[in-house]
Amino acid sequence: MTEPAAIAKMRAHGKTEAEIADFSRAFNRVYSGERTLIPERMIDPLTSIRSLSSLETPQDAAQAISHTAVLKLNGGIGTTMGLNGPKSLLEAHEGRTFLDIALGQILWLREHYQIPLPFILLNSDATASATQKALGAHNAPTDGIPSTVLQTVVPRLDPDTYEPISWPADPSQEWAPPGHGDLYGVLVRTGLLDLLLEKGYSYLFVANADNLGAVPDPTIASWFDHTGADFAAEVVRRTPMDTKGGHFARRISDDGIVLRELAQTPESDLPFFMDIQRHAFLNTNNLWINLASLKQVYENGGLALPVIVNHKTVGHKVPAIQIESAMGSAIGNFAHAELLEVDNTRFIPVKRMADLMLLRSDAFELTPEGIIKDRAPQRPIVDLDPRYFARYEDFAARVPETPSLLRAHSLTIRGDVRIPPGYVAEGNAQIIEDEPEA
Repeated sequence: MTEPAAIAKMRAHGKTEAEIADFSRAFNRVYSGERTLIPERMIDPLTSIRSLSSLETPQDAAQAISHTAVLKLNGGIGTTMGLNGPKSLLEAHEGRTFLDIALGQILWLREHYQIPLPFILLNSDATASATQKALGAHNAPTDGIPSTVLQTVVPRLDPDTYEPISWPADPSQEWAPPGHGDLYGVLVRTGLLDLLLEKGYSYLFVANADNLGAVPDPTIASWFDHTGADFAAEVVRRTPMDTKGGHFARRISDDGIVLRELAQTPESDLPFFMDIQRHAFLNTNNLWINLASLKQVYENGGLALPVIVNHKTVGHKVPAIQIESAMGSAIGNFAHAELLEVDNTRFIPVKRMADLMLLRSDAFELTPEGIIKDRAPQRPIVDLDPRYFARYEDFAARVPETPSLLRAHSLTIRGDVRIPPGYVAEGNAQIIEDEPEA
């Protein structure tokens, strides 16, 4: 049988046999017509979940966190924000980058608990060089554990023929990361999973690099240890802003927990997916993984992650698909999986310029422990005109100084506005620039 051209392309570009095997499995599932849709009829909403606020800080909190390593997803360059470098190197608060603050959190925990607490960044080709330079002295291994690992890339495909896309004007556009579900393959392919186990680490805490609320918490580590669970995900209550965010549900067939993303929802079921009262629990991508359990799953044949077919355009002209998977969907592979409801102090994602403005403002403060803490009684809602504030370059030109949001319920900006230095928003503030009629 002739090898698919996409597989041959990976081989020609020097990808390892393990990388090729992982992609080949996902490719064959998509090529054969498999679609991992999760209809509403196959799931039940979740109703009751244990909350972090109900947990008591245990006497042995330091014990569990001492056997924990931390990995942050650092492959993103903030394309939707008009960035062309690692988002983690962007200023986040008080002149410090996301990476600065995340490192500060780790260093405080190491000192306070006198533990190694390895800190690992999962980079992509687009972020590896700049991130390693920014790490400086922190680029050295901790307890023999490397500070960075590299995610693979896979070919983008023609949506009709499944042949690899060709774009000679910029060959890098022919490739894409296979989603953060590749985390598990990276752990196995690089030997990092075995190394962590050999070094005596039992758990891995994983989170997005742009979520500064995702601090490795000794109380959660101890809870996870005492449950004996294979896998746990932190969730928050969905809000009207989260109607398109992935939610967890109960699988009717075996009572297991599943993660359903928007791309996995049949069109006829979209009203159910977007019903935040029915499906109330949002995936934060803060995950706790029992490393021995993950090793066992791979010894038994590996994870079966649902494949996601993501439609893209190469060079603004050529339609393409990229085969991805989501790391949170691994929850369906474990017999003993848990969910823990946390509040939004552990979920401060930055996906838009409005999120960045809020994080940079005085509505948050940075504690000596490195915790990003809400100062306002209720987190303000920032709504920026996407015509003028969607890209970082445009945002920076119009917001030379972050406004005060401490006493604001919301800030809405419409039109081509330049926010004056020293601006203080109060209540439901609005800045509206009337535009001449065409």
